[in-house]
Amino acid sequence: MVVVGGGLAGMLSAAALSEHCDEITVIEQDTLPAGPRPRKGLPQARHGHMLWCGGAEAMERLVPGVTEDWLARGAHRVPLTSGMVGLSPQGWYRRWRDSHYLISCGRDLLDWAVRERVTARPSVSVLQRTRALSLSGGPDRITGVRVRTEDGLERLVEADLVVDAGGRSSRAQQWLTDLGVPLAKEEVVDAGTVYASRLFRSPAGHEPFPVVSLQADVHAPVPGRTAVLLPIEDGQWLITLSGTRGGRPTSDNEAFIPFARGARHPVVGELIAEAEPLSEVSTYANTANRRRYFENVSRWPEGFVALGDAVAVSNPVYGHGMSVAAQSALALREQVAARGLTARGLARRTQRAVARPVGMAWILSAGQDAFYPGAAARGPGPADRALSRYVGRLMRTATGNYMVATALTEVMTLSGPATALVRPRVLLAALAGPGRPQLTEPPLTERELALAQSPQKTP
Repeated sequence: MVVVGGGLAGMLSAAALSEHCDEITVIEQDTLPAGPRPRKGLPQARHGHMLWCGGAEAMERLVPGVTEDWLARGAHRVPLTSGMVGLSPQGWYRRWRDSHYLISCGRDLLDWAVRERVTARPSVSVLQRTRALSLSGGPDRITGVRVRTEDGLERLVEADLVVDAGGRSSRAQQWLTDLGVPLAKEEVVDAGTVYASRLFRSPAGHEPFPVVSLQADVHAPVPGRTAVLLPIEDGQWLITLSGTRGGRPTSDNEAFIPFARGARHPVVGELIAEAEPLSEVSTYANTANRRRYFENVSRWPEGFVALGDAVAVSNPVYGHGMSVAAQSALALREQVAARGLTARGLARRTQRAVARPVGMAWILSAGQDAFYPGAAARGPGPADRALSRYVGRLMRTATGNYMVATALTEVMTLSGPATALVRPRVLLAALAGPGRPQLTEPPLTERELALAQSPQKTP
């Protein structure tokens, strides 16, 4: 078996296949770091990543013990919703009793813990500094991958199954059409979002502190700004800001805190106003939602599956990319376990199974970003607007109703289907509206405010 791409999606794909075949070759064009350090092919790693429980639990099933590794190395298991201070487009969420969770740490640590466990498996080998050039085979069956190694030599790596987990730079669409496979429909929704992130020493030290997440309102007649504070390993806060066209952050260190204060509430800017910066500001602009509908291709070849960012990329502000990759790899494992690696129709069934978590994330990200001016070639239609109004009603109700807040959290964390939002009791609650008055300020405790206002000294 061959997996194209040694990033998170590639390693999870290798883990999914390792129980069912004796030899898996991962083809990676860069050098993979030996520890939790930056990887050349992952420029977005400097920005905030929230791993929702729907993705974390899929990863744990694929790579048992990885959650323990993250936590042992300083990651935070943040309970939801008591461990999050969140401002939705409809108001502040209360910090209800917990129903879900997220994992918060730097992306380098998260990837390394997965990579360390997967590459230790005897069936998995990695060809580093090797570029995948094309697929071999024809429109009915893929038989391998042509590669170029670091010494310039080209050769064919044969495989019963090729998994493309090559990320945003995947060339699967071109490779397949070169072999005569029909072109997949592609959709792009681009709100023009730019990210800016900076590390700070946590004023709270290693004391627990909530995630603070300020969402944008896609229906407001102003650029969408977000601000997120993530407590991560080593007593650090990772602050990620974002803005759409007309209101984007820059790499200017001096402008970072003023931009944070200019979000829909200034709380994140205020929390870091006296904190010690530990890095320069990093920016990232490749944030368009992009989806390839491989599951609808009329003649899909045997022996080839695409997943992760090779299929769909979501605006990182929604935090679904890693979770979708994990659930897609889990779908791959389940299909292989049920039918066998060489079963006829395995690739098509897997591609359709992958489309389920992809579709959920697409609705949550592209479905919202489409409301920004110029984001999509075709603006939201009547059905999109009706759905958006209903979701807005749910968000408003969730500010004062635990049951609705939990249903929304279930869907947002990719822990349950979207149908959770149309259960009869949720519908009735949405009609009734929130049962409590809305909060007017972020629900930080006095202790949390005191911790944030007592900066830790540099060791």
